[in-house]
Amino acid sequence: MLYWIFKHLIIGPILKTVFRPWLEGAENIPATGPVIIVGNHLSVIDSFFMPTMIDRRVYFLAKSDYFTGKGLKGWLVKSFMTAVGQLPIDRSGGKASEASLNTGLGVLDRGDVLGIYPEGTRSPDARLYRGRTGVARLVLESGAVVVPAVMIDTEKAMPIGAKLPKIRRIGTVVGKPLDFSRFAGMSADRFVLRSVTDEIMLEIQKLSGQTYVDVYASSVRNR
Repeated sequence: MLYWIFKHLIIGPILKTVFRPWLEGAENIPATGPVIIVGNHLSVIDSFFMPTMIDRRVYFLAKSDYFTGKGLKGWLVKSFMTAVGQLPIDRSGGKASEASLNTGLGVLDRGDVLGIYPEGTRSPDARLYRGRTGVARLVLESGAVVVPAVMIDTEKAMPIGAKLPKIRRIGTVVGKPLDFSRFAGMSADRFVLRSVTDEIMLEIQKLSGQTYVDVYASSVRNR
């Protein structure tokens, strides 16, 4: 109920009125059944604009820090993230990564839409970075439809470090579904996982027009 209220009565109308976002390729998202939306990650506002423009509810996996804050501020942040479809995950690796995978599979098992940023973090410079193979495991273990969808100019509206977004038009481009059925039953093969991930990143690059860099974005941000 809160998600519907935020999308249709509060956040959605405000974003559409102020930023006049545009959408291309909405027909490529199936109306029913499990779907994995794979996209680039340019700004913190990506996870607000994409769900606003897509008819179906989209769940995103968000770092657990957003859900563990103390006091009134912590409660407000947790309530807001939950209301807009964010699910808490632990990004510390190991068993936490497995738990994150299971959380995503749970969304897909219900027949819902899961949004994933294969880069694992926001791009530090608007270029597209190497994808993490966790997305390939989700794809192969769930058998869900995989749809690439990229954000356009969100990093210009709200770059890393900005407190408030600048008013400008923002776009979402949705590509045609990708077929990985030829890899069914091969989710334990690391070479297959890398191949699937690289194919996904290539499709994202084609849609977004970003320059591709074959290193992890996190390694660049940590320098």
